[in-house]
Amino acid sequence: MELKWLLYVTLLALGILAAQAHDMDEDNDADDVVDIEDDLDDGIEEIEESKSETSSPPPAPKVTYRPPVPTGEVYFAESFDKGTLDGWILSRAKKDDTDDEIAKYDGKWEVQDMKDTKLPGDKGLVLVTRAKHHAISSKLSKPFVFDTKPLIIQYEVNFQNGIECGGAYVKLLSKTPELNLDQFHDKTPYTIMFGPDKCGEDYKLHFIFRHKNPKTGKYEEKHAKRPDADLKSYFTDKKTHLYTLVLNPDNSFEILVDQTVVNSGNLLNDMSPPVNPPREIEDPNDQKPEDWDERPKIPDPDAVKPDDWDEDAPAKIADENAVKPEGWLDDEPEYVADPDAEKPEDWDEDMDGEWEAPQIANPKCEAAPGCGTWQRPMIDNPNYKGKWKPPMIDNVNYQGIWKPRKIPNPDFFEDLEPFKMTPFTAVGLELWSMTSDIFFDNFIICTERAVADDWANDGWGLKKAADGAAEPGVVGQMMAAAEERPWLWVVYILTVALPVFLVVLFCCSGKKQPSAAEYKKTDAPQPDVMDDEKEEEKDKGEKEEEEEEEEANEEKLGNASQEEEEEEEEDDRKRASEEEETVNRSPRNRKPRKD
Repeated sequence: MELKWLLYVTLLALGILAAQAHDMDEDNDADDVVDIEDDLDDGIEEIEESKSETSSPPPAPKVTYRPPVPTGEVYFAESFDKGTLDGWILSRAKKDDTDDEIAKYDGKWEVQDMKDTKLPGDKGLVLVTRAKHHAISSKLSKPFVFDTKPLIIQYEVNFQNGIECGGAYVKLLSKTPELNLDQFHDKTPYTIMFGPDKCGEDYKLHFIFRHKNPKTGKYEEKHAKRPDADLKSYFTDKKTHLYTLVLNPDNSFEILVDQTVVNSGNLLNDMSPPVNPPREIEDPNDQKPEDWDERPKIPDPDAVKPDDWDEDAPAKIADENAVKPEGWLDDEPEYVADPDAEKPEDWDEDMDGEWEAPQIANPKCEAAPGCGTWQRPMIDNPNYKGKWKPPMIDNVNYQGIWKPRKIPNPDFFEDLEPFKMTPFTAVGLELWSMTSDIFFDNFIICTERAVADDWANDGWGLKKAADGAAEPGVVGQMMAAAEERPWLWVVYILTVALPVFLVVLFCCSGKKQPSAAEYKKTDAPQPDVMDDEKEEEKDKGEKEEEEEEEEANEEKLGNASQEEEEEEEEDDRKRASEEEETVNRSPRNRKPRKD
């Protein structure tokens, strides 16, 4: 019991000391370092008292940045490592149906290093301003035509300041005679829109393509189904993420984030609205007949209301068994005028009417069960039945729910190759954002998966490796978490100290056994030998007890037999003595008397 109390008190003291030490560190802005790795080895947390005594952490492995180079044919590749916007065109358009103050595409774009970059020299395109329209675009090396090769578009995004409301998607601008990148705006025709978008708590990863109706020539947006994966972390963790769209000639598609598939499907089956309209539609001119009966149940026409059914009986009645509580103040109102209230000085009776003091609860009623006229409480009426209604029965004339007849769809068409979209000739970013400093990097458009993977490994892969090398280990992450949430120090202490104290408790609570050296010094048998001897002695004792019991039984039997033999011998002696006496008394055996 004393050890348990000692354990509880020690753990409590450790928690208090750790919390106080953390508070002192915050107040004094000290640079003390907690060496958690040694704590995990020794089971004891040691807090160094001065900065001079701490050892500097080993330098993180250095990752050298080199601009990625395409390893195959590409239609577009941009790493921004030249540090300029050469090849990119800023839009000077104005957005329609918008106030002039915000209609202009005057948001700023710059080529910058990423904040807190771990790769010096790695630059990207940054959306600098917030609450403005931004538009920038660049021409492909040649138009992309959808034929027998896949389309792969890939780029990186980092929401350096998080994201409140805004997008980071790209548009592949359709090849049209009217295309003017200087006037790029939200209505500029595009073939595909792809990328992340967020507003409020709605996290999206768009894949939209514009499909041309072969009958009417009009374009309609087709949206991919929402991914099942949780996208929130990509918007909130402030890390660089790689977004990839793979579109295949067999109409299949894949959407990847950080080289992991988060959505996939087929252009014919997984787009909304569907690419192809239905073959049949409901006849808009068909009308439901007037005698069409859609009622599955109807009131029983033969049912009759029972004679004792009282529809006028109230649902509630006064409780006749209730008794007015003693002390009820019938003559006192529940509310009275506030005696302390005073008429406002600016009260105008001509305008405001006669002034009356506000009503307050009658103080006399506080100690009484109630005031005013007493009324019996209301209870449910056991005779209440309500409005009588005939029971419902199956409708023999039920015809089901009416639907208009189907007719061939005059607008039907069947496009089995929606992959063959409108060719595109430029890539653009047309965005509105309430958050600044959105970082874009390493755009590539190609047809070979290996080329895109190599480009990703040389760009995003280096960022990931550099971030991993610079990130603290598990111990560092634990310390960082504890700096934000000081209560974690108590958890760490309990996690480390509790097993140690449990081991000590179990080890110290047992009886101390002599060492092997002591056995050798005294020639005493060791525990295993002693145990064997104890068992042998126990068995021997049991055997001796059994033998003693047997001997006692035999002795008893022997005594009994001996007593019987002695009794028989005594009887024999008595009989012999009696016979001898009889013989001696016989006349023939008497000797003659000598004179």
